[in-house]
Amino acid sequence: MTWSLFLWFFLCPLTLALGNLNAAAAGEQSPAPSFRNDILPILSKAGCNGGGCHGALAGKGGFRLSLFGYDPQADHASITREVLGRRIEPSDPARSLLLLKPTTAVKHKGGKRIDVASEDYQTLVKWIIAGAPGPSAKDATIVGLTVAPTESLAKPGQQLALTVTAKFSDGSERDVTRHTKFTSTDETVASVDGEGRVTVIGPGAGAITAWYSSQIVIARLTAPFAHELPAAVFAEAPRANFIDDLVLEQLQRLNLRPSPSASDATFVRRAFLDTIGRLPTPEETQAFVAEQGEEKFARLADRLLARDEYVDYWTYKWSDLLLVSGTKLRPEPLKAYYGWIREQVAANAPWDEFARGVVTAQGSAVDDGASNFYAIHQDPESMAENVSQAFLSLSINCAKCHNHPLEKWTNDQYYQFANLFARVRAKGWGGDPRNGDGQRTLYVEPAGDLIQPRTGKPQPPAPLDAEPLPMDDPGDRREVLAEWLTAPDNPYFTRAIVNRVWANFMGVGLVEPVDDLRASNPPSNEELMSALADHLIGQRHDLKQLMRLILTSQTYRRSSEPLPENRDDRRHFSRFYPRRLTAEVLSDAISDVTGVRDTYKEIQLSDGSTAKTEFYEEGTRALELFDSAVSSYFLSTFGRNQREITCECERSNQPSLVQVLHLSNGPTINDKLASDKGRVAKLLGDEPPPGELLDRAWLLCLGRPPTDSERGAFEPLLATADRQERRHVTEDLFWSLLTSREFLFQH
Repeated sequence: MTWSLFLWFFLCPLTLALGNLNAAAAGEQSPAPSFRNDILPILSKAGCNGGGCHGALAGKGGFRLSLFGYDPQADHASITREVLGRRIEPSDPARSLLLLKPTTAVKHKGGKRIDVASEDYQTLVKWIIAGAPGPSAKDATIVGLTVAPTESLAKPGQQLALTVTAKFSDGSERDVTRHTKFTSTDETVASVDGEGRVTVIGPGAGAITAWYSSQIVIARLTAPFAHELPAAVFAEAPRANFIDDLVLEQLQRLNLRPSPSASDATFVRRAFLDTIGRLPTPEETQAFVAEQGEEKFARLADRLLARDEYVDYWTYKWSDLLLVSGTKLRPEPLKAYYGWIREQVAANAPWDEFARGVVTAQGSAVDDGASNFYAIHQDPESMAENVSQAFLSLSINCAKCHNHPLEKWTNDQYYQFANLFARVRAKGWGGDPRNGDGQRTLYVEPAGDLIQPRTGKPQPPAPLDAEPLPMDDPGDRREVLAEWLTAPDNPYFTRAIVNRVWANFMGVGLVEPVDDLRASNPPSNEELMSALADHLIGQRHDLKQLMRLILTSQTYRRSSEPLPENRDDRRHFSRFYPRRLTAEVLSDAISDVTGVRDTYKEIQLSDGSTAKTEFYEEGTRALELFDSAVSSYFLSTFGRNQREITCECERSNQPSLVQVLHLSNGPTINDKLASDKGRVAKLLGDEPPPGELLDRAWLLCLGRPPTDSERGAFEPLLATADRQERRHVTEDLFWSLLTSREFLFQH
């Protein structure tokens, strides 16, 4: 080490200390800017500590900051101590690299981020002159954030100005608008600049998120469509319950005309598919259409919710959520895991009890099926992440390495939450739940903690935004977690399941994506989301009561045919939104119509090979499968949930050329129609008249009789065909129906 370098290491801290003393002496006149509350917000707004700049994992240009300032102590050290202290120059602040670079006085790859004439520049100068004081435990910390106005009604072309105010632990308040990051949740409705100036672009309901120091607030904006609709349209619209009231209120604000009710035949098909995952038989359709009175809709809902197929359908959905898969578990634990979920659905267990059963599970993998959740997720971090995603619809994964860039969760909160699972242990399984005979036992140790890598110490265990538990408490920390999770005042738990159920019936969630309830992703109808959550809490988390409410609403009953005054609506439920049937429902529907079921004899192993299985008897429906490891070309092609991660993104309804080719030429439809044991052979064996055959085909596939034009296209062919030709015509007839959009889509 050279003599000059030695002097620098000795004198630089002294220089900073003298600067602090000078600043303290002048403190009464001009207090030094706070590194935590003044300097870091400047760097964050300028983007210096963003993921594309110095906040990246490896930093940029040899300079590394914590992402969005989540580690003030480390950031202060990087700025004031690294590269021989060249980043700041207390005796001549203008020569500090911290100022030369972002003002482009010297070359800066990030471009100009701060103007020399700006207030931010002057604040940085004052901080350097004051000796660049670091963060202190005595610093006031932010405790709240507000934005004004919180609700706005505006027309396209109008501009609004937002003001953001931060509240601190010392009772002070500060206008932090110029250091806030603004983002529009829907750029087709409104855009926002860096100063909080909002420009309304087009009609709809949107929101602006304001981020400051890991706090997020929302400003909502409504821009009505230009349609001229009389108030009577909404006053006279039919209503069945509060869902309709709240949806119609929003439609009136937006000037969106509600579509009329769908036909009874369309509705009964819709209700069957959404509630039990299967088509109604022709007899069931005809009986509902013939039934009189408004009460028939409630009676249909009650019948569907009591059906055995309801258990199959919703067990399958929750098995997606909890990753029931033969690639992760041995056969007997897999069967026990699926069986436990099925028992809960069959008993209509309240959702809070269901969640508590999973979170606090322990015992044998074979005798206590819910314990297999902890075989799939084997470390405290993955346990925490998947509990949060499954039951709160919150992805906290990003906070594992740094403060969450899109949410308020900090790195410390992540490890507090994960530490709740640090004492979960298993024995008798050799480290891999797919090996051995599956005889694994889950238990909880009375001691043990998860180390926070950044500090080298454990964080006090705590649920998100909750008080920490004593570190030395020997009890099962998951019990406290379960109480917090299912508490009525938990702002996420009930809303998360409400959104999943709503999306199942309506095709679009109140929040999209369905499992993304972060604060910066608000619902399309906040009043409705809150009312549904309150209703479910009042019903003691009885999901059937929530489903019945939706099924009997006029909102659910609306036609999917768009009107000129609601054609552009995608999120406000002025009409029903068509979507393709899910892979399993579509597979079962094809089997129901053709009378030929698929067989499931192999499972896909994690190494890509297959193995024989005897779990599934002849006649098993796709919705009765235990797991997604069952080999099925059709289900894979049509986007079933692979159950690799807890995310709705695992399931795909996107169309593809492979799907088109399979429907056209593949065996799923063609072989079943040609089978001598199938529906076509049995129908023709009875030698029905052409008109009767057409009626039966349309009712089986589409739940309605054929129109005159449809009848005219096929009836002459059937009437003049010989026996062999009639078979070909009938197969082609069914093929055309089974590959039609009307069959493939829920509508």
